[in-house]
Amino acid sequence: MPGRAIAMLALAIPVLAGLAYLYAFDAPRSYLAVNAAALAIAIAWIASAPRPPRGIARQIVIAVLLLLLFVPLLTGPSLSGVARWLPLGPFQLHAGMLAIPLLAVLAGDAPEDAPLLLSIALLAAFIQPDMASGAALMLAAVGLHEATRDWRHGLFAIVAFIASIVAAMRGELPAEPFVERVIYSVARTEPLAAVGLLMALVASFYLIVAALPAREPSRKALAGGLFGFAFAGLVSNYPSVLIGYGASPILGFGLALGLLAGRPRQANSH
Repeated sequence: MPGRAIAMLALAIPVLAGLAYLYAFDAPRSYLAVNAAALAIAIAWIASAPRPPRGIARQIVIAVLLLLLFVPLLTGPSLSGVARWLPLGPFQLHAGMLAIPLLAVLAGDAPEDAPLLLSIALLAAFIQPDMASGAALMLAAVGLHEATRDWRHGLFAIVAFIASIVAAMRGELPAEPFVERVIYSVARTEPLAAVGLLMALVASFYLIVAALPAREPSRKALAGGLFGFAFAGLVSNYPSVLIGYGASPILGFGLALGLLAGRPRQANSH
């Protein structure tokens, strides 16, 4: 199966499962419209994404992604001292879920630079505070370590684990219906539906980590980021990545999958 088709499936399976959940559980119709529109944009990007940026262009993209993570600290909005969202007119985009997937892919392109890049991103997650972004960065580093066996990625994962715990103690907010703790809330009344949503995320993880024809460090870093966001949404009041309401993760993982799609497997970087 072509890489772009695998990438589309990796995104579409959990998002479509989430749309079915939103419809079945009578979420506001605007929620369905936003997620469906974000999926359409992301699929169009995956279908036509250019080759990954190289050289100076890559450095500029990385700088923009890191800057996006810090923007909420300067602009707000802020809720109980927590600032994680990019204001965009009537929408508020979760900065970490928008920027970290693509950052993980680009870090995988040059694993030797990854500890520094991920450390800057972790600083933003720690200050915001945002345990979900910290967990995504931690498990992206685990994926990089698995692919490269570079001890620095393992050390970063340990630091990110501690930072995520501290962020969790400082930054938990009340859960928003249809956004956070989706699987937990569904499981109380429809356990089979909850299992279906979980399996949709597992399918996406598998397609990224094992089926997508891309360099091992990048796909494992992206899969780790997905696992981290999903884990945070399971255990605490953080957005349920790809299955709950929110355009940010759909666009963020769509951007990342677009750059991975169709890229041939190459020798690992060590």
